[in-house]
Amino acid sequence: MTQLSETSADAENLLDVSIIIPVLDEEESLPELYRQLTDVLTGMRVRYELLFIDDGSHDESANWMRQTAESDTRVRALIFRRHYGKSAALAVGFQEVRGQFVITIDADLQDDPAEIPHLLKKMEEGYDMVTGWKKKRHDPISKRLPSKVANFVTSVVSGVKLHDMNCGLKAYRRDVVKSIQVYGELHRYIPVLVSRQGFRIGEQEVEHHARKYGHSKFGARRFFTGFLDLLTVTFLSSYVHRPLHLFGLAGAGLFAIGGITGARLAYLWAIGQSVTGRPSQFLAIICLIIGFQLISIGLIGELIVHSRQGRVGDFKVKEYWNSTPPTNS
Repeated sequence: MTQLSETSADAENLLDVSIIIPVLDEEESLPELYRQLTDVLTGMRVRYELLFIDDGSHDESANWMRQTAESDTRVRALIFRRHYGKSAALAVGFQEVRGQFVITIDADLQDDPAEIPHLLKKMEEGYDMVTGWKKKRHDPISKRLPSKVANFVTSVVSGVKLHDMNCGLKAYRRDVVKSIQVYGELHRYIPVLVSRQGFRIGEQEVEHHARKYGHSKFGARRFFTGFLDLLTVTFLSSYVHRPLHLFGLAGAGLFAIGGITGARLAYLWAIGQSVTGRPSQFLAIICLIIGFQLISIGLIGELIVHSRQGRVGDFKVKEYWNSTPPTNS
């Protein structure tokens, strides 16, 4: 077991480890996952909590969570009023955790709880976050191949060199989860968000199992929306505090093209040539207008930087079991 360090003035009141488990229609997996987690964590001799977050399940997942929370005070259950998505579940979990170290794990039994000690051991090397790497992945090629492509593109664009960005099994220090905002579908790019905050990220090879119950909740659509999310996270991580650098640069370039084209037309007009109806006349006008608009957008962006997107209060939790509702809900 890794040496548990103090992370705040109130560290003596914190638990050692918090486990966040987002849940969506996993009633068959939950009892077995619960047994595996309690066996592993009891063997580690740590003070822990299991935070199950039901993301609008239509099966009996929420009922199981209620009953388990009533019988085991180490279990906390938060039940959303409707389906918000994995990012919302993680955002609420990150706000609610009481552990010095935080582990996220999927509820489908494909992640192995026995890997938790290995993730924490890896953090002894000075990492603030350790993400799992499913080197031998037991999924159909229809999921493996797009995932490899997505990981490669993300690594190239973001500069964060990891084999498996979206592995559900991750370990964090408490100050990491309190420093990032996760919303929309940005859970796929948490390592990028963490890296941009200046934290050190490591990677640990982990065991991966074939799905035992049910079916995957993620369809082909996520690979198309994932590209848009990558643009979002790249913008947020690189330009969220300086939007004028992005919009202003593009605007200045177009403004320069319009200005040069307009100057040439003015010269031709001055020496007696007709410029009416020339395509370059319309090009100059369009470039000047769009360039001015982009610069204006950049200036407005500077005024509303880091707005209220992704605040946990936007996600409405219906029930809390063994948990204190956050003050902003």
